[in-house]
Amino acid sequence: MPIVLESLDHVVLTVASIDKTIAFYERVLGMAAREFKPQRYALHFGAQKINLHEVGTVVDPNVRHATAGSGDLCFLTKMPLDDVIAHLQAEGIAIVQGPVGATGARHRLRSVYIYDPDENLIEIANEV
Repeated sequence: MPIVLESLDHVVLTVASIDKTIAFYERVLGMAAREFKPQRYALHFGAQKINLHEVGTVVDPNVRHATAGSGDLCFLTKMPLDDVIAHLQAEGIAIVQGPVGATGARHRLRSVYIYDPDENLIEIANEV
């Protein structure tokens, strides 16, 4: 019998700079950074978190191919996408694509795509 998974607890992003990443995600996406171990940080939002792993540091001997900029994350928001776009423009964040239709885990999505400081692809979406 296979394992039955319930939800995603956290993901880990490898980044070039913890400080630049924290500043971007707090300013642009409203996340809150917290130190959970000495010199280990996570970005919290809702009931989830993103742990940060800085290139060149060994945080776990099991990590084999930590590379900055290889992430592709989708965040859901109830904020109207037009308001999201206005905020991104006010912050000087270029929209890579969108708004466009996309397929989410539970619903169809209306999404915009941006890059974070490491060029991870960030999707911000409304369920439709």
